[in-house]
Amino acid sequence: MDKKMMLFIPAYNCEKQIVRVLAQLDEEVLPYFEEILVVNNRSTDDTEKAVLEYLKENPSLPVKLMRNDENYGLGGSQKMAFHYAVDHGYDYVCMLHGDDQGDIHDFIPMLEKKIYRKHDCVLGARFMKGSRLQGYSAFRTFGNIVYDFIFAFITKQRIFDLGSGLNMYSTKMLEDGFFEKFPDNLMFNYVMILASHYYKHDIIFYPVSWREEDQVSNVKMMNQAINVLKMAFSYMFNNEVIKQEYREVAREGYTCQQITKIEE
Repeated sequence: MDKKMMLFIPAYNCEKQIVRVLAQLDEEVLPYFEEILVVNNRSTDDTEKAVLEYLKENPSLPVKLMRNDENYGLGGSQKMAFHYAVDHGYDYVCMLHGDDQGDIHDFIPMLEKKIYRKHDCVLGARFMKGSRLQGYSAFRTFGNIVYDFIFAFITKQRIFDLGSGLNMYSTKMLEDGFFEKFPDNLMFNYVMILASHYYKHDIIFYPVSWREEDQVSNVKMMNQAINVLKMAFSYMFNNEVIKQEYREVAREGYTCQQITKIEE
């Protein structure tokens, strides 16, 4: 492993799914990642207990379980993980959502071919040729594709997904913390797309599979759809808005507590 990589798994109220995600960490996946960081974003169910029980049964896994000091939202958890990756000398950080909608194995061909080395980030795409959707409604698929086209028009580049749960980033892209004022909620990745255009990041989309079975969505669709449109068109008329404060709470930092540690 000539590049130091970590896998980040954000987890919130996914006690039924998180064990299936951890089960993805097999002999095909593990050689690519020096460390797997599971971040419990103050779940109100037994997500943390499920992780601890799984690690007890699989003590050889290089998994570290962390608990956010507050519920920072998905965006806030990503910021924490990005800083962790930079501070601990990782070259790349890969994110896989803990709700078992995505599959890390979809990135194996990309990792084998070292495609990630040619770009600042590789974004999993659910709506491009080669992707596979299971249990995802035609209405939501259509809505996502429409928004992809809107963002493509604004950024003048092909956009195939505004925010799937499987992405990979170079820490060189992240080390200046340009994302610090971005939303702490689910809109974080939408702003990241616009920021990549503003900062001229080299991004590439890669087809992934996606399924909806027993997951519970945290997306308030209509409200989020309106806010995303407002944000996108604000950027179109004034690119400098990407530097504004998007957070409802301007935090000084995103901290967490370590619940388990990797055995030496």
